[in-house]
Amino acid sequence: MKHEITETTDLTNCHALRRTVFIEEQNVSEADEMDGLDAEAIHLIATCDGKPAGTARLLIRGETGKIGRVAVLREHRGTGLGAAIMRQAEEALRSRPGVTRLYLSAQTQALPFYEKLGYTAYGPEYDDAGIPHRDMEKRLDR
Repeated sequence: MKHEITETTDLTNCHALRRTVFIEEQNVSEADEMDGLDAEAIHLIATCDGKPAGTARLLIRGETGKIGRVAVLREHRGTGLGAAIMRQAEEALRSRPGVTRLYLSAQTQALPFYEKLGYTAYGPEYDDAGIPHRDMEKRLDR
């Protein structure tokens, strides 16, 4: 299986992936998922053999690049695709001037995944859309 991850402005597939993973599988409300920030974001789409398989959304807030809406279809989990999307997200943010810190809000069950990628959890656990989360960060080497 050949994965390709690119930046995209066509959000049709990104929204469809997020709907499948967050709204259908995890019961996140549509209002929570579609928060109105997509227009200002950088979007990544991952395809496998030409078919959409994963996505992520990047927002820039001053020196912080926020990685969010990381979604991988069930049949592609455990293949390394999620980690590849994260590496591509980091590269996309590193290429933007002034971004020195990466931030994400991780589902608590996914903490070990992000820790392996060099993220450090901080602060208390909190509820986001009915799912326990913790904040995580990583400094960018320049």
